[in-house]
Amino acid sequence: MTQPEAPSYGRAGRNLPAAVAVGVGLLSLVILSLIFSPVFFAVLAAGVMMLAVRELVAALTVELPTSLKVVLYVVAPAMIIAAYFGGPEWLLGSFVGGVIAILMVRLTNGQEKYVSNVSRGIFILVYAPLMTGFAVLLAASDKGAWKVLAFVLLTAATDLGGYISGVLFGAHPMAPKISPKKSWEGFAGAMALQITTGVILWITVFDHSWWQGALVGIIMALTATIGDLVESMIKRDLGIKDMSALLPGHGGVMDRLDSLVVNAFVAWALFNLFL
Repeated sequence: MTQPEAPSYGRAGRNLPAAVAVGVGLLSLVILSLIFSPVFFAVLAAGVMMLAVRELVAALTVELPTSLKVVLYVVAPAMIIAAYFGGPEWLLGSFVGGVIAILMVRLTNGQEKYVSNVSRGIFILVYAPLMTGFAVLLAASDKGAWKVLAFVLLTAATDLGGYISGVLFGAHPMAPKISPKKSWEGFAGAMALQITTGVILWITVFDHSWWQGALVGIIMALTATIGDLVESMIKRDLGIKDMSALLPGHGGVMDRLDSLVVNAFVAWALFNLFL
């Protein structure tokens, strides 16, 4: 039987209406959680981390023991909640506790693939909950709701500016062996929209100097792009296109969080420096 051909979305490379609808829905969910209470944002982030762990476990080429999966499902959301209520010390402490739990629990499954399983488990904790924990630290700080919203908008500006500029003008690949659709023209558009967004936020929301917003925009545009390339490299190494098909037009949860997880720490550090 002939397999149906995958739909072609042209230079967009995705189902644009579905991607926009899902993107708006996710942003609305984040805004609502922040408006109601930052603790609800932390709970939302904890739930998302369980989905992220599920995707990363499924994507890894070596099957992890069930006992190790249970540790990851427990520790990942616990790290997020610890970050909200206890700050950076609790985030770091829960991460180290999770690493120790991985080392100990994996002992019950014998010697074979011990290092491989442990390495993958620690990687999952670093790549998802540890990095996301810094967004929760932002939420728990003074004017936390505005800081988280600014962090999300700044990262989204990179994606949006890069996408529009890349589709319209993209001609020179930025990293063809990692992400063929990413172009230098798209990067220029991402940088321009990111700087503009940073300046507007710093003047109107935070009442600080415009140059600080511009500098934050430049740095976060660079780190967001790096985060996107890192995610692309991980998927290329694993031989997959998307982490999952959970989010129409986007792929999986980690496909949507690729730039955000890296920028969470960067935003936390820059916001503490300038604000």
